[in-house]
Amino acid sequence: MIEIAARQSQLEQAISKLTGLGLTIAIFALLVFIAFSFSERTGEKVQRYLKYLIFLFPAIAFLFIGLVAPAFRTIYLSFKDARGDSFIGWENYHWAFTQPEILEVLKNTGIWMIVAPIASTGFGLTIAVLTDRMRRPGLVKSLIFMPMAISFVGAGIIWKFVYQFQPNEKSPEIGLLSQIAEWLGFIPSNWLLVTPFNTLLLIVVFVWIQTGFAMVVLSAAIKAIPDEILEASMLDGAGGWKRLSRVTVPMIRGTVIVVLSTITIGALKVFDIIRTMTGGNFKTSVIANEMYNQSFRALNYGTGSALAVILFFGILPLVVYNVWHLKREQSDRI
Repeated sequence: MIEIAARQSQLEQAISKLTGLGLTIAIFALLVFIAFSFSERTGEKVQRYLKYLIFLFPAIAFLFIGLVAPAFRTIYLSFKDARGDSFIGWENYHWAFTQPEILEVLKNTGIWMIVAPIASTGFGLTIAVLTDRMRRPGLVKSLIFMPMAISFVGAGIIWKFVYQFQPNEKSPEIGLLSQIAEWLGFIPSNWLLVTPFNTLLLIVVFVWIQTGFAMVVLSAAIKAIPDEILEASMLDGAGGWKRLSRVTVPMIRGTVIVVLSTITIGALKVFDIIRTMTGGNFKTSVIANEMYNQSFRALNYGTGSALAVILFFGILPLVVYNVWHLKREQSDRI
């Protein structure tokens, strides 16, 4: 009887949700129908503005509901206590910048923000340059780009096997890194427990995925460089390195900045790799992971919201710089 009642309750909930969804769609369709019917009886100028209203209003409404309102609510909660009942001012931010474990989290996030973008962009640029003059670079580029099709969670599981450590000496090593260490005469250890080496090992997973993105974008930018410029630099006696540093990179500087900024934003928000491989333990946690722990495990919405705000203001300058740089490039072209 209990099972039947539970199933009946689930069925009723599903029907209620479907009914609500259908009602929402019907109301939206009715409003669109009324708007178009009204526009047929108005002048051309009114029709133009009404058209913008019909197509922009739903997007703006969803943007406000899904992004703007939660952002303001998060900022508001960051000044409240754990349960969001009492106003406590800047205490949550004071906690974030004074607690040793949170300072460790901020330090790890800074390492991610510096090492991951530079390594990903550097490897991507190197591969793009090396494959630029190849007759058939498709196979190489496909292999490098392939990790982009894997989710961060999937990549974390794959690399967790690579870093696998077998403590029993009688059992063979199944981790690739441990086996290589044995071949080289070193004693393997539990790699993900060694601080701060474990943070760099986690960054390797991120770089493995993002290198393909950097390679594709930078390769397209290199292809757009006029051949006359490269040929002129070769006639002037510029070698490979000089041509790369003084011609190729300056010509694609805007693209390099965009790639660096995009990967930096991804590194600031990284969560899946940390959660899958270490769970944030052994001094590997970052802001996004600690924000999750505070909000959904410790149920401290104040500190979790404060970390979310810190993360937001960490990403904001990069977004502003990208917009400014884009506008500057557009004005230079004009």
